[in-house]
Amino acid sequence: MSFGLRRGLEATGLTVASIVAALILFGIFLALNGLDPLEVYRIIYLGAFGTRFSIETTLTQAAPLMLTALCVAIPARAGLLVIGGEGALVIGGIGAVLAGVACAGAPPLLADLAILIGGSAAGAAWVAFPAALRQFRGVNETISTLLLNYIAIALLNHLVSGPIRDFSQTLKPTSWPIPTAFMIGDIPGMSVHWGLVYGIVACLLAYVALCRTSFGFSVDILGGNLRAAQMAGLPVTALALVTAALGGVAAGLAGTMEVLAVHGAASTSLVVGYGYAGILVAFLARQNPIGIIFVALLVGGISASGGLLQRRFDLPDAATTVLEGGIFLIVLASNTLYGRVRLPGTRLARP
Repeated sequence: MSFGLRRGLEATGLTVASIVAALILFGIFLALNGLDPLEVYRIIYLGAFGTRFSIETTLTQAAPLMLTALCVAIPARAGLLVIGGEGALVIGGIGAVLAGVACAGAPPLLADLAILIGGSAAGAAWVAFPAALRQFRGVNETISTLLLNYIAIALLNHLVSGPIRDFSQTLKPTSWPIPTAFMIGDIPGMSVHWGLVYGIVACLLAYVALCRTSFGFSVDILGGNLRAAQMAGLPVTALALVTAALGGVAAGLAGTMEVLAVHGAASTSLVVGYGYAGILVAFLARQNPIGIIFVALLVGGISASGGLLQRRFDLPDAATTVLEGGIFLIVLASNTLYGRVRLPGTRLARP
């Protein structure tokens, strides 16, 4: 068995084991509260994949998760722990609104292209900035991207409360709307917006770029050993900035699609935790872009089932968040076993 295949199977096995362990612990929690865990899991399945409506809801939830997960996974391949997907998504949404308003009167096709570029570029700049602080000033990118999430949300609240507020909307502060002609709607035959297609395509492109090119090989060297990358003459700073910017593009695109295909404007509706859930998706997928597609569907399904759990068992809507959090904690704990698990017919790699 090849080394790459063996490590891939180890990663998959640890991910599956982490999910199973989290389900067991969550089941114990349910049992202590007088609920039947198997019945609860049956309802979670029904809420996620049991009907056409639930499947479409799951796909809708999974679409932004794929893109925000890439915001974590792509820089992680270069050794950067970026957790700023939430902020980049919000900034991408703001950039999309500003680009859409600026393009009023333009042909819809050109306007949509400008909106996509505007939102993606805003997200790229938002994530590349802390990466530059890391490279040139030694600022920890994990802390800076976390803090930038709060700054992005505060900036959104400020803008929609005054400078770009649509005062015709009285229920809650909302930005100027983009022209209706620019909205892209749903995939034909489905009640799922086009963000799902963009997310899948982005994951496939990321897989090709990171796993099938010399660029991806260079990024993996940098992420594996900074000193080795420097001795090999790789452009360390450029690689770090490019991977961070690409991650920002993905999260900015998620915010753009929320505006362009769902809300039509920027508001607090953008701040629903997709960026933080994307961290879970990226770690469950072990930063593999193809794995992100399937894990996003799983996590999206869990999120989609929250309302049904609330109606059937009177569980709080946050119950699914507890399950996701448990999975995340166990995944982090299982990282200590990565590379140390012996598969049948193989030997453990020597340190």
